[in-house]
Amino acid sequence: MSFIRSCSEERTGYQSGSEFLLAYDNGCDFIMVYRLNDSTRRRIKETRERGYVVHFMTGISWGSYTDYLYGEYDGQNHWDEAQTDRYGNVILHSKDTPYMVPTVAFADYLSHKLRAVVDAGVEAIHVEEPEFWDRAGYSPAFKREYELYYREPFAPAYESADAKFKASKLKAYLYARTIDRVASSLKEYSMVKYGKALRFYVPTHSLLNYTQWKIVSPEGKLADIPAVDGCIAQVWTGTSREKNWYNGVYAERTFETAYLEYGVMQELVKGTGRKMWFLHDPIEDNDIFDWNDYRKNYFMTVAASLMHPKVDSFEICPWPNRVFYGEYPKGKPEAEPIPADYKTILNNNFNTLGNFEAGESGGIRVGALCADSQLYQREYPDSEFSEPPKEITGTVLVDGEELINSIKNKLTDGFDREAMLKYVSSNAFPSFYGVCLPLLKYGVPVRPVLLDNVKRYPGYLDDYDALLMSYEYMKPESPDMNAAIAEWVRRGGALIYIGDGFDPFHGVKSWWTGRYPSAAEHLFEMLEVKIEGDRQICRCGKGVFAFMRTSPAKLLLSKEGGDALRDFYAEALEFGGRKAEYRNYLHAERGCYDVYSVLAESVSSEPLKVSGLFADMFAPDFAIVSEKTVNPGENALLLNFERNDSPIIGTSCRINSLDIEKDKAVMTIRGAGEFNANVRLKLPFKAARAKIDGKEIKCEYESAAGTALISFESEPGERVIEIYGE
Repeated sequence: MSFIRSCSEERTGYQSGSEFLLAYDNGCDFIMVYRLNDSTRRRIKETRERGYVVHFMTGISWGSYTDYLYGEYDGQNHWDEAQTDRYGNVILHSKDTPYMVPTVAFADYLSHKLRAVVDAGVEAIHVEEPEFWDRAGYSPAFKREYELYYREPFAPAYESADAKFKASKLKAYLYARTIDRVASSLKEYSMVKYGKALRFYVPTHSLLNYTQWKIVSPEGKLADIPAVDGCIAQVWTGTSREKNWYNGVYAERTFETAYLEYGVMQELVKGTGRKMWFLHDPIEDNDIFDWNDYRKNYFMTVAASLMHPKVDSFEICPWPNRVFYGEYPKGKPEAEPIPADYKTILNNNFNTLGNFEAGESGGIRVGALCADSQLYQREYPDSEFSEPPKEITGTVLVDGEELINSIKNKLTDGFDREAMLKYVSSNAFPSFYGVCLPLLKYGVPVRPVLLDNVKRYPGYLDDYDALLMSYEYMKPESPDMNAAIAEWVRRGGALIYIGDGFDPFHGVKSWWTGRYPSAAEHLFEMLEVKIEGDRQICRCGKGVFAFMRTSPAKLLLSKEGGDALRDFYAEALEFGGRKAEYRNYLHAERGCYDVYSVLAESVSSEPLKVSGLFADMFAPDFAIVSEKTVNPGENALLLNFERNDSPIIGTSCRINSLDIEKDKAVMTIRGAGEFNANVRLKLPFKAARAKIDGKEIKCEYESAAGTALISFESEPGERVIEIYGE
């Protein structure tokens, strides 16, 4: 009964840089006190006194580091360490807050500065968002690092694909080095001074999102840093609403993108014993949307995260002050505070998320390979274009609709090489989505598989029956990656390779250079297959190898492209004695819960009707239903009474204790303030009335599931509820 648990489990928590307010003193397990300033020590003390496990969180690529930049720390100006683009523009997070080139000096500064929060007694430190922009890499500090690392003169990344690839690999290395140095230093400091084991985590966007937004980050390399204890998957509406292509339509597909984002983040800790929290945000950084939009997308991200059963811990709400006290759309006449029922639903979810257990998934296990190297080839050098690119300033780059439509027209009417380069390198990242979306949209639970991990963990690929891959959007960083894939195929796996050799990054100087035109040719040699024609399916040991000669990005430009991949996938599976099954929804069992997402743009536009006896966990009152209809584009989280053995069906408040007798139940609760709370319990008696701290409150009994719904106005602090039978 994980509803009643110790905070030491640290299943649910949030980050906050502001003072405690009634609406979010909600009794989750831990709080990440954000930002190092004059109030940090006091906020840490208050958080601990309120019963939370206390963590600290700050940025590692940007933050309030003006004392370092302007020389107050060591007498030396460090603005030459700010990330800078080819035109000399400093890339800023905000005023006086540049994205940093993570030098050794900067790492040592952070190590010294963060000793203050160790002294304040935090249990863990989180350094978030190690981010090096793809278009950066021209500052004096980066040029110095380049010459030290490669032992050769600096080469501007825009000059060649090889220079671009090398610069990006260095960016990832620099942040991995900095994280290692800072984490190791602070852990040693904590152990030497206090005899206390400090934990160290890295909250980071997904590999998929950073690829889309053209930001280099260590991602999979975090697994190679011994001092890192885990990560937070920073996936939310703002990352997952990034548009992509499917059936020739460029649009937001929040659920599908979030599903793939959470999936690849699961791989960062798989098999390591390290901790992973999945983040959800009830709104997002962009404050132009209304509550209906935020609510719809929040449900999509929650449902998407729950489809990945190996993770059972969650960051329930970054920046709760902006959720519970903000008005949206911000600055508009129609702006309004959070609706009362949404506030209740959020508190419901915060508590429900602490009740999930890690598990396994069944069925045909299908993966799509991705790799850190996809971050290294997001922009093509000037030599690939007839005109050099125009200067661009700003932070997150979004491809304009006009550009997107012009690219599509050129590719639809016929092949245009430069249009193809712009399409492939756009924020839509169509090459990876091209191997995933046509199957995911038809109910195949494709999971991202991190190619880099085949070197780290023996048998890493054994969880999968079929893998889709292409070296058009990534490259294997060593030949033994291909060897591991080939061995997996020979032992019975089905590998579907999609590619046409178009990508200019096939020609970078690497381990395959000289002997093979691309790393794919080495893979085919390891598989002992000779590629003949545009479509090929053959035996390879006990497994199956299938080859389709096309750009995976092209498969998204029309429905025919998606159909072609689905037909080829089904043919490859059938060749190996398996059968492809298509449907318009995804379903996952998580203990007593069923998670459903019905997919739009799928094999069918029919709604899904689920029959049984359920509690609707996305309803404010955990409504009891015998049939649930889920329409395309909608999601559902249902507690299935057939698999439930807990008396706690749902709660808006944390339940600290529950004692049930023959005709009476008593529980202690703790919840946030300023909202309408509900608790639904399954009791061995027919509930007739209830009291909270001696005052009568609403109590409704329903007979279908034998549950009582207790409703009251929530207040902070511990309270006692008594429920009486007839």
